[in-house]
Amino acid sequence: MQRDSVQNVIVVSLGLCLVCSVIVSSVAVSLRPIQKKNQELDFQKNILSAAGMWNPEEDAPTSGEGTVEEVFAQVEPRLVDLETGEYVSGSEVDFNVSDYDPRKASKDPDLSKPVENDIAGIKTRERYTFVYEVKGEDDQVSLFIFPIRGYGLWSTLRGFIAIDKDLLTIRGLTFYEHAETPGLGGEVDNPNWKATWPGKIAFNDEGDVTITVIKGQVTADDPNAQYKIDGLSGATITTKGIDNMLQYWLGENGFGPFINKIRSAGDQ
Repeated sequence: MQRDSVQNVIVVSLGLCLVCSVIVSSVAVSLRPIQKKNQELDFQKNILSAAGMWNPEEDAPTSGEGTVEEVFAQVEPRLVDLETGEYVSGSEVDFNVSDYDPRKASKDPDLSKPVENDIAGIKTRERYTFVYEVKGEDDQVSLFIFPIRGYGLWSTLRGFIAIDKDLLTIRGLTFYEHAETPGLGGEVDNPNWKATWPGKIAFNDEGDVTITVIKGQVTADDPNAQYKIDGLSGATITTKGIDNMLQYWLGENGFGPFINKIRSAGDQ
């Protein structure tokens, strides 16, 4: 076969493509464990950020020193049945709790259900999910961190909201996944906006969800300012989406049964 023949060019091109494919595939496979580990660390950082235990700007703990894994060791994931609000042990379910993925479960007909009155735009909801607990020096829970999700303008926003042990006072909120418009709905990642959440009150004395993300800004003379969060400028639909997901996940169809049981246990 002549070197400058069409056949030779095709053979060399195919050979080069094959070699490159093998190299790219090998690199992708070899990096997969690292990618999975980085995703896990990012997930943990977001939980810690919602809890006020990790400073994303400095990528460091907010107090003391330590790696993400060392700080996250203070957090205990606990599986909860969203229907009953009860904690669930491994012996009560027919899957391995350590391998359980609520995201996959939300798409599994055997582990999920269609959502009625779907204000969060999630379509189906997993039966079981994790609540993340932080314990204080007295070994009592000092903070609950709840996973939340809901549709904004372009995407499903996934994040966490942390609430003090009084199950009233919000400690923080973060989103770890969304595709909202940068500079508009994407401002959910703005540290200045996230700084408006700590100290706000999620429920009234009757246990109703009262926290709401309003259109516009909360005024200083508003007597109900403790229940309100500034809306995102120029992102009305994303703002409404966040408000809806809070109403859903903190309400009776989300973590409401769990929150009510914890409150009742504390009153005894």
